[in-house]
Amino acid sequence: MSGVRRFQVLTTSIFRGNPQMNKTELIEFISTKADLSKADAGRALDAFIDAVTTTLKDKDSVTLVGFGTFTVTERAARTGRNPRTGETIEIKEATVPRFRPGKALRDAVNS
Repeated sequence: MSGVRRFQVLTTSIFRGNPQMNKTELIEFISTKADLSKADAGRALDAFIDAVTTTLKDKDSVTLVGFGTFTVTERAARTGRNPRTGETIEIKEATVPRFRPGKALRDAVNS
């Protein structure tokens, strides 16, 4: 199957009925677009995820110009309510990852 045709089939099957892309589909997409084997694309994706995770654990940020910025923020402790019982509960403070999309990504999604 030609590269263009394979790409069209892949993108069509990804979004048929389920608008989410899982890791396997992402690896297949990367392997098609970058002309890599699935194993190489999988290793590249795993390396990217590991790099972002390691950087965020160190409380640093990762900026990909045009795509977006991965950061870590502190969420303060707060009082919440158990929806089942209505009981008031204390929610602990947490460190949470955040993603802020870049202008190019926002523009691509909105076009």
